[in-house]
Amino acid sequence: MSAGKERWGTRIGLILAMAGNAVGLGNFLRFPVQAASNGGGAFMIPYFLSLILLGIPLMWIEWSLGRYGGVRGSGSTPGILDAIWKSRIAKYVGALGIFMPFIVMVYYTYVESWSLGFSLLSIIGAFPETGGIEEMTHFLRAYQGAEMHESGMFGNVDTGAFIFPGLAYGFFLFTLGANLWFLYRGLSGGIEKVALYGLPALFLFAIVLMVRVLTLGTPDPAVPENSISTGLGFIWNPDLSALSNPQVWLAAAGQIFFTLSLGMGSIHVYASYLSDKDDVALSGLSTSATNETAEVIMGGTIAIPAAVAFFGVAATTQLAAGGSFNLGFVTMPVIFQQLPMGDLFGALWFFLLFIAGITSSLAMGQVVIRFLTDEFGMTRSRAVAVLGVVVFLCTQPVVLFIEFAYMDELDFWAGTFGLFVFGAIEVILFAWVFGIDRGWSEIMKGADIRLPRIYKFILAWVTPLLMIVILLAWTWLNAPSVLLMEGVPEETRPYIIGARVFMLASLAAFFYLIRRAWRDKEGPRARERERARAA
Repeated sequence: MSAGKERWGTRIGLILAMAGNAVGLGNFLRFPVQAASNGGGAFMIPYFLSLILLGIPLMWIEWSLGRYGGVRGSGSTPGILDAIWKSRIAKYVGALGIFMPFIVMVYYTYVESWSLGFSLLSIIGAFPETGGIEEMTHFLRAYQGAEMHESGMFGNVDTGAFIFPGLAYGFFLFTLGANLWFLYRGLSGGIEKVALYGLPALFLFAIVLMVRVLTLGTPDPAVPENSISTGLGFIWNPDLSALSNPQVWLAAAGQIFFTLSLGMGSIHVYASYLSDKDDVALSGLSTSATNETAEVIMGGTIAIPAAVAFFGVAATTQLAAGGSFNLGFVTMPVIFQQLPMGDLFGALWFFLLFIAGITSSLAMGQVVIRFLTDEFGMTRSRAVAVLGVVVFLCTQPVVLFIEFAYMDELDFWAGTFGLFVFGAIEVILFAWVFGIDRGWSEIMKGADIRLPRIYKFILAWVTPLLMIVILLAWTWLNAPSVLLMEGVPEETRPYIIGARVFMLASLAAFFYLIRRAWRDKEGPRARERERARAA
């Protein structure tokens, strides 16, 4: 079946697939870390403002752009931007909507596989039994291959010297294979099926874990200040003084983009399979609401409150500063091991992360597949094979250089900064080039709800100007130090440079593919125009 003839099987399948695209590892790992690192409850004020003024408006824009392009035969962002912006560079700007999901998939699939591996290791009781944070950190690094030992596959588990990088690699191969299999099965037979079964299971697991965390009370009566109520207060009680820090606002806006998968190109592709009369207004809002439920209510109730209950506010803040992986793969296993049936709860936690991860990585893969099938006429099976080989090869440096910030560099430029840049470009093109009147009509076409008219003004002015201000603020405050790698150890810099070279080469490759595709398409058209003029 060609990509252009595929359709979603059901509307609920579409909504769940879109929600699965948005609900990812960031909901349960990145969000609590961002909240804990940026003032707890104070973070939620710019977070919700960013959701209302940036996230939801851009969600509607991407849904409507995807449907607009799909009706005209373009399911990926180069073709979509070429359709709304009559400029020779439009299709090359659209390359960002393929480049970003491809780069993110290169490392995201590997991290996703850790969740599956840790779920199995938890259920069989392979974690260090008497260890704390230090031992579990050692265990994670050993699993990743960042620390090389000679203890064998299941050597000296009690001390955390579990080292067999081949095990992590095996789970990576299985995870990549699962992604490719579901992508091969197609839109309704693969991606939609995963969403229909995976999202309800994810929410069920999250509810079970929420209930268990909320019933922890005060784990150590000798330290009454360390309790679940303290943890919830840390998340929701705002420290208004933090709002004067521009970094908090930048972090909140960045989290909204990351969590909703905005600027990724995947929403466009999923929406491109809609007909001209299908709703995007209510569907976009439903996607946002489902994601925010998973992130704020569930993601905000599990990891941080549990960490505060066991380690206290100060220690949790310090643990969160160590990054998302520390909270999810180090702190949480230590907590679960101190609970009755902790191995089971740990397995549920990590399998929840795996479901969240695979529903997102499938969306990333579908972006590249739609581009290859649309622009080069590939069959789905061949496009999946090409994607699999390229992702496999490009993931090898991620696996080999995990301890040298190679993956972190990819994540920042493609998974954070790039999303915001492409989102800003989209908003400006939609509101000021395509035209806000045409754009608003496109959003409302076939709408099942009537959106407040104030959002037309927000889409035209508030959203684009706010995004420009945020980008300028980041450029002024952070760009020089990031580009010049200030504070980065000398031994790490070659790997960061290597990651940047890889990203530039990947972007150049997509530029070349787009140029070739358009040349092949425009050649017959040009010859037809010549014949018409001659006649």
